[in-house]
Amino acid sequence: DAGCRLEHEDVGALPICDAEVRLTGMVTDRDLVIEILAQEAGMPIPERDPQAPWPGRVPQPAPAVMSRAPVSLTDASGQPVTVTGRGAFSDEPAVVRMARPGRDAARDTWALSWWAGPWPTGTDERGIIARDMVTGEIETHLADVVVLASGGYGNVFFLSTNAMGCNVTAAWRAHRKGAYFGNPCYTQIHPTCIPVSGDHQSKLTLMSESLRNDGRIWVPKRAEDCDKDPREIPEEDRDYYLERIYPAFGNLVPRDIASRQAKNMCDEGRGVGPLVDEVDEHGNKRQMRRGVYLDFTAAMERMGEAAVKEKYGNLFDMYARITGEDPYKTPMRIYPAVHYTMGGLWVDYDLQTSITGLYCTGEANFSDHGANRLGASSLMQCLADGYFVLPNTIRNYLAEGPFEKVDENDPAVVEARRSVEERINKFLSINGTRTVDSFHKELGRIMWEYCGMERSEAGLTKAIGLIRELKKEFWSNVKVLGAADTLNQSLEKAGRVADFIELGELMCIDALHRRESCGGHFRAESQTEDGEALRHDDEFAYVAAWEYGQDGLVSEDAANSPVLHKEDLVYKFIELKQRSYK
Repeated sequence: DAGCRLEHEDVGALPICDAEVRLTGMVTDRDLVIEILAQEAGMPIPERDPQAPWPGRVPQPAPAVMSRAPVSLTDASGQPVTVTGRGAFSDEPAVVRMARPGRDAARDTWALSWWAGPWPTGTDERGIIARDMVTGEIETHLADVVVLASGGYGNVFFLSTNAMGCNVTAAWRAHRKGAYFGNPCYTQIHPTCIPVSGDHQSKLTLMSESLRNDGRIWVPKRAEDCDKDPREIPEEDRDYYLERIYPAFGNLVPRDIASRQAKNMCDEGRGVGPLVDEVDEHGNKRQMRRGVYLDFTAAMERMGEAAVKEKYGNLFDMYARITGEDPYKTPMRIYPAVHYTMGGLWVDYDLQTSITGLYCTGEANFSDHGANRLGASSLMQCLADGYFVLPNTIRNYLAEGPFEKVDENDPAVVEARRSVEERINKFLSINGTRTVDSFHKELGRIMWEYCGMERSEAGLTKAIGLIRELKKEFWSNVKVLGAADTLNQSLEKAGRVADFIELGELMCIDALHRRESCGGHFRAESQTEDGEALRHDDEFAYVAAWEYGQDGLVSEDAANSPVLHKEDLVYKFIELKQRSYK
C-alpha cells in the first residue's frame, strides 16, 4: 500500500494507506498517538485540551465516530475532514476512512489527532456500596479512585484450594457496571492437592509443588490392584506414567500436563483411594477413585528419612493430620484441584480497568498471566502491582484532579444503593425450598465436569444450558434464612453464589469461543496425535475482554449477550512455538 508504516513500542503498528488507517494491537495513550501521527504528517503537535472527554487511557481507540458515521471534523487549518469508521475493538482492526479534497495521505493522518471519544463504558468510578457483615448496615463510601484487590474466583467450582470466603462479587459488580472481564476461562488446576473424599468437604488442601522434586507419581497398571495396599503392589506392576510419557521432564512437567494426565489415569479406572460418587457427562451416577500416588520411598532410600523430613517435614505432618495416614510409611494420595484463576478484570498497563478511576490488582485482574500461572508468579504480581505500579499510576491519575465532588444524594449513588437494597430484599423474599449451598454445589459439579481440565464444544454448550436453568431456579427457589439487619452468612452466600452463577456462564462462553488448547485451557477437539495441547496462534493470539450483556447472560438474544473485544498479543522479540515435554 502507498503511504508509510509507523512503529512504536507502546502503540504498535499503524499502517497508513492512501484511503484508510488501520489500528491494531494495544493503543493505550491517545496523546502519544497524536504526537506520533502529527510528527509523521509534518504538523505541529497540538496542545492537549484539558476539557476533552477522552480520559487519556483506553483499551483501544473506541471513539464515538466509530459508532455513528460519517462525522464531520475540522483540522488545525480549518479544512473540513469527513471520518467514517467500523470495527473498533472487534474481530477486525479498526478502520478509519478519511476524505479531504486535495490533501495527501500523510497529511490526512492529522484527522486522527481529533479523535476524542468516551471510554467504552462511559462510566466513572467514584465509590462503593458495601454491607457491614456484622450489623447488616448498608454503607456508602465515596472516593476519587477505587482499587479492587479482592482475589480470585476459584470457588465458582465450589471445591477449590481457596478459603471459603473467596468470591467474585466485587469484580463481578464492577463487570456488570461496565468493566471488561479478561480471559475468564483461564483456570489453574494444581496437580498436588489432597483428593476429594466425600460430599462432606467444603474445600480442598494444596500440598506444595516442591513435593514433585523428589516424589514419584504412579498408579497401578491393572485396575484390579487399585484397592490394594500400595506397599503390596510390586514395582513391575506400577505405572510411573509421567516418567513414561514425558521422559525428558518426568514428574516435573508443567502443572496443566500433570493434572490432565492424573485425570486420564483415573478415567481409565486406575485411580486410587476411596470410591467417590460422581455424575458423568450423560447425567448418570457412578463411583470413581480420584487419586494417584506420590511416593517418597525411593527418595528416602536415596537420601535417608531424616533428609526427607528436613525438606518436607511440615508438609508430611499436614498430610498426616488431614488424612490420618503416615506418608513416611504409605505413599501420599494426590489429585488436581482448582487453585488459581488467571482471568479477571481487564486492566491497562496502569492497572486501570475500562471504568475510569477503577483500578484492579492481584488475582482479581487478568494481567501478567496467560493460560498458565508459573510458580511464584502470583506473589510476583502482588509485589509488582502493589509496590511498583499502583503507587505511581494512581498518583498520575489523581494529579488530574481536583475532581467534581460527589455526595450521597447524587442520583447515581442513590440508584446504586437502591439496587443493593432491592437485591437483598429479593433474596430474603423468595423463600424457596433449596439452600444456597445446594445451588453452589450443583454449579461446581457443572463447572468441574464441563469447564474443568478438559473441555469440548458439546460439553460447554450443555453447561451453558444447565447454568441458565440453574440461574432461573435459583432466583425462584432459593431459601435464605434470617434477616438483613444482622449477621447473616446465608445472605452473604446467596449474593456470592448469584454472581458465581453468572460468572460460570461467562467462563463457559469464553471457553467455547476459544477453539484451541493452550495451558490450562484444553479443548478435546484441539490436540495433537499423541493427545497434547494444540494451539492455534493464528486465530487466538489475543486477550478476550468481555463486556457484560445488556440484559444479563441468560438471554438467548444475541444483542443482549456478552460482547467480545479482542486485544491482540503482538510479540516482537520472541517467536511463538509449540512446546514439547517428551
